[in-house]
Amino acid sequence: MAHDLEQKALASYLEDHNLKHTKQREAILEVFLEVKGHITGEDLYQRVRAHHPGIGYTTVYRTMKLLCDAGLASERHFDDGITRYEIEHEHHDHLVCVRCGKIVEFECQMIESAQDDIVKRYGFRLLRHRHELYGHCPDCQRREKGGA
Repeated sequence: MAHDLEQKALASYLEDHNLKHTKQREAILEVFLEVKGHITGEDLYQRVRAHHPGIGYTTVYRTMKLLCDAGLASERHFDDGITRYEIEHEHHDHLVCVRCGKIVEFECQMIESAQDDIVKRYGFRLLRHRHELYGHCPDCQRREKGGA
């Protein structure tokens, strides 16, 4: 199996919380782990349904909540109000196009260092943070100018 580590993490979480280990949860995790970037619950449901027509919409949503609780997925809410999921991995920030909805992940050590300095300066103990930049992606900018 391509995602043994994640499957074992899910099994451990389910056991620790006295929850059932089901084939449906396994299947949803497998489909989710194949996603690159961010995905809406609806899009994930459509992908799951293509491979496992017997798995329902509610099962996908409940499983995604469970995967978030287990630390295998992260839920993201951008300005458009649509919930998206991504694989939990190293911290990163986001560029979000307000026209087409494109989301670009990026990392910048300079931003991270500046945030650390600010936290120290004000005596905060940082628990988490989110950095999102909203604007127009290059494709939308070209369309604005009539270039494509």
